[in-house]
Amino acid sequence: MKKLANIIFQAASTDEHFIQIVDLQKRNHKQYLSEEQQVQDGFLFAEHSTEILNTMASVMPQMIAVNNGKVVGYCLAMNSAMQYYLPTLTPMFAQFENCQYQGRLLTDYEFMVGGQVCVDEEFRGLGLMNQLYQSLKKMVANHYKLCVTEISSRNLVSLKAHYKAGFKSIGNYNDGEESWNIVILDFTLGK
Repeated sequence: MKKLANIIFQAASTDEHFIQIVDLQKRNHKQYLSEEQQVQDGFLFAEHSTEILNTMASVMPQMIAVNNGKVVGYCLAMNSAMQYYLPTLTPMFAQFENCQYQGRLLTDYEFMVGGQVCVDEEFRGLGLMNQLYQSLKKMVANHYKLCVTEISSRNLVSLKAHYKAGFKSIGNYNDGEESWNIVILDFTLGK
């Protein structure tokens, strides 16, 4: 079994980091996985280019887990302005305007968006996803109080992992092709 002690958590900052993120993303993207693999291991929806990742990194830290120079996990992050760089996310941002958290509209909070999270198959079960989110929290908690993302209702692996990391469901919707759960991690809890 791999050891967490050998893994470094940092913000992606080089072209090689972005290339490795894209590679890990492709290996876990729904279009490259059988239905059985999707059920067993989870899957990703969005696809990013190294150019988009570089743009995202200029606005928000894109956290990576690195083992011996290899990206073995990542947690992408966006602010609300990023919706204009990735038009496929417009429906998600529109849904955020309808969500409430603790009796207030989500848009009344300073929140960031968890853009996508993935851990290499060999490194699953070590708590890397939670560590990636916690590392991200340390870097952005002074500016953002909440992390919000959406997860496909049929991606039970991802839903379970997010709930284990402290995310709570605040809504759901169907975009005509997929049912989505909107989940939130409150950065102010546990301080």
